[in-house]
Amino acid sequence: MSTDKSIVAHTISVLVANEPGILARVVGLFSGRGYNIESLTVAETNAKENQSRITIVTKGTPMIIEQIKSQLDRLVPVYRVRDLTVEGPHIERELALVKVKSTGDKRVEALRLADVFRAKVIDAKADSFVFEVTGNSDKVQTFIGLMETLGLVDVGRTGIVAMSRGGEAL
Repeated sequence: MSTDKSIVAHTISVLVANEPGILARVVGLFSGRGYNIESLTVAETNAKENQSRITIVTKGTPMIIEQIKSQLDRLVPVYRVRDLTVEGPHIERELALVKVKSTGDKRVEALRLADVFRAKVIDAKADSFVFEVTGNSDKVQTFIGLMETLGLVDVGRTGIVAMSRGGEAL
């Protein structure tokens, strides 16, 4: 089975009014049309203006991505839709909490790798740690993968938060 190389992940940033139901409407747009959401984050970004930013990572052909952006742009109360993937340089970060249960050499190795990945120990017990790791998704996934052999117990991930570079706001 060949894979379609035109299907790539896109990070879409959406500025919306912070009001009840808007997230359900955005998610409904995706599910109603059979589009998958790989990552979704949402939080208030401007309390004075009552605005929130929704960051969505989805995959699709250029035509599908254009459809998604167009349909998002038509939703009320959406103020702005930007495809950060095609608009130029942007920054993406993700945070994960990673719980590792280990003792002895595996415990020492987990701490050493945490140091290499600049992960913070945010909880420590005699036989376990909870690490906080931030970075791009590849870095987070690599850290989680390395912890699997050292006693990975649980993972909580925020999803991607993204912003364009430079002085322009969303």
